[in-house]
Amino acid sequence: MQLGMVGLGRMGGNILRRVMQAGHEGVAFDRDDTAVATLVAEGATGATSLRELVGLLRAPRTVWVMLPAGEITEAALTELHGLLEPGDTLIEGGNSFWKDSARRGAEAAARGLHYLDIGTSGGVWGLKRGYCLMIGGPAEVVARLDPILAALVPGEGTALPTEGREARDARPSQGYVHCGPNGAGHYAKMVHNGIEYGMMQAMAEGLDLMRAAPFALDLPDITEAWRRGSVVSSWLLDLTAQALAYDPDLAEYSGHVSDSGEGRWTVDTAVEQAVPVPVLAAALFARFRSRQEASFADKALSAMRKGFGGHLESRPQTAGGGSAALPSAPQT
Repeated sequence: MQLGMVGLGRMGGNILRRVMQAGHEGVAFDRDDTAVATLVAEGATGATSLRELVGLLRAPRTVWVMLPAGEITEAALTELHGLLEPGDTLIEGGNSFWKDSARRGAEAAARGLHYLDIGTSGGVWGLKRGYCLMIGGPAEVVARLDPILAALVPGEGTALPTEGREARDARPSQGYVHCGPNGAGHYAKMVHNGIEYGMMQAMAEGLDLMRAAPFALDLPDITEAWRRGSVVSSWLLDLTAQALAYDPDLAEYSGHVSDSGEGRWTVDTAVEQAVPVPVLAAALFARFRSRQEASFADKALSAMRKGFGGHLESRPQTAGGGSAALPSAPQT
């Protein structure tokens, strides 16, 4: 199959690489010519515009848009509406608000186009580890594109089979799930990221408490031990242990923790639905507070965000008024 990718940033380029590694054809477009040239050198066909990208794809075409949420995504989708033909499929894989995805699905359908909103988790490690996909859109389109979707997910890996799932859809055990109609994929990803905020905040606060203990606790060693057999073992813990092994004081991090929007949407949606989410709300507000006065817990949050997503926070000031360099992403 062919896949056209619009946006070759931290995730878009690696999604296309993983699809190509599975034997599919990739067509790449980005405003950064260097990013396109890099993918072309790896076997993709390069495009210099959205029009050229569409022209390089065979019908029925599939175009995946992987751009920052908001106006830039809206503009790309609007332009693609005028270039694609009935029966073609648009995939929007960025972190868009679920109500926008529901609207975009209806707008695409009115033009005879198919639309999938795919919440995509995996960050900068997705090329190696695979991506978790939360999909919204028509079931028949999801089924037709299964070869591409199956190429992106991790597979069962080392996770033990869940008892009682024998008669259920096999795709979730591979790492992808059809959540429902348009909007459902990004709704699930929004809540996923809200939960992520809460998990990260709990881990960071625990590290802060251990750092204040009346004992000389070795945080790199303790977090390393927790990675094996502990009920709090997780990828977030893996990344935290790696960051602490590199620098036990996390001195390279300012602890001014950004938020990328999904946490706010989660809390807003909870208010709208009258669902209490005190942990998720507190985790979001803790990020706001970190920008006023950062703690070791906030530095741990910064380290986790850099580990899984390559997110760079503002850098701590050195004695001379400059900023210290951040370490490169840990390798596994």
